[in-house]
Amino acid sequence: YDLLDVTPRVRAPEQPVPVPKPLRGAIALDHVTFRYDGAERDVLRDLTFTIAPGETVAIVGRNGAGKTTLIKLLCRLYDPTQGRVLIDGHDVRDYDPDELHEQIGIMVQDFATYQSTVRENVGLGRIDRLDDTASIRDAAERSGADEVIARLPKQYETMLGKWFDEGVNLSGGEWQKVALARAFMRDAPILILDEPTAALDAQAEFELFQRLRALTSGHTAVFISHRFSTVRLADRILVLDNGELVEQGTH
Repeated sequence: YDLLDVTPRVRAPEQPVPVPKPLRGAIALDHVTFRYDGAERDVLRDLTFTIAPGETVAIVGRNGAGKTTLIKLLCRLYDPTQGRVLIDGHDVRDYDPDELHEQIGIMVQDFATYQSTVRENVGLGRIDRLDDTASIRDAAERSGADEVIARLPKQYETMLGKWFDEGVNLSGGEWQKVALARAFMRDAPILILDEPTAALDAQAEFELFQRLRALTSGHTAVFISHRFSTVRLADRILVLDNGELVEQGTH
């Protein structure tokens, strides 16, 4: 109840700017600095860069460089301490957060594993289409989860996890494919992937790369990775070090 009573800091303005439809997916950071409450130093310092609509950008750097925090700012889970994050030319604080979130598909490294059916696990990516079987199957095929699902006793109606008697538990890599299908179910113009291949073996990673090339086509894609094989997919690579942008360019 204490958690439920917390008042969100990220709120819609009184007169929000309508999110463009279709969203082009142009992203810009204008001298962005961010510090967590109670911290003694900035996590991000004076970041300025742009990402063109349809561009695929990889963010790399050591642990603690500020990569995941940057992703959270792009999604407007936090607001910058200083500077602006712009999407399609407008400060994200001018948009209604709920409208903006509908335009972003994201899969984080510590993705959720829902104790529910396969159909629900994928369909939650676009909850208003939870019963759209065709879209759910398409998202699963695009992520590679369809091969996992084909082996399950009730396929899309199989209960996942161990909370329930008939639940089937998946391996880490299999869960990741289901989570990736959930991100693709959203079919958003901006796609964000935080370590998308972390739980996959070399063969599965290669197969996922082939899909990512097609899936990011026409979308603005931002992903975090520590693997050189992953960042080769990017049009441009941004290198963060201690919260600062120290290098950018092609692979």
